[in-house]
Amino acid sequence: MRHRIAAASAATLLCLVGATGMAAAQPSSLYAPSALVFTVAQGDDVATSTIVRASTLSCAPTAQGTHPDPQAACAALNSTGGALDRLLASPNPDRACPMHYAPVTVTADGVWKGSRVAWKHTFSNTCVMSATLNGNAVFAF
Repeated sequence: MRHRIAAASAATLLCLVGATGMAAAQPSSLYAPSALVFTVAQGDDVATSTIVRASTLSCAPTAQGTHPDPQAACAALNSTGGALDRLLASPNPDRACPMHYAPVTVTADGVWKGSRVAWKHTFSNTCVMSATLNGNAVFAF
């Protein structure tokens, strides 16, 4: 009887040790995810606006995506720590824009260095958008 209890205890112990001895899952990358989708839409309400163009951008581990210049866009984002509002400049004073209201909304959605991003900015028209962005690489798509 004593041998049966010892054998059953040993078998139980081996099962428990075997079950807990599994290797922990390793992270798939050394870099925090950074993948964004940028859009330019005609209108001031993102839910009902018509998307005119869109671009994707991933900055880790290398700059890539459908963005025409992913290296420059990632460099610009890195220079501001991913703060998209800091990429907006004062409108170019040498550029005259018409004073009509035809709203254009620029959005950025996704993940930047592991943090969720949901950003939008509405301009009064495309001329004001171009003058404010001043050729910024992030929004040049």
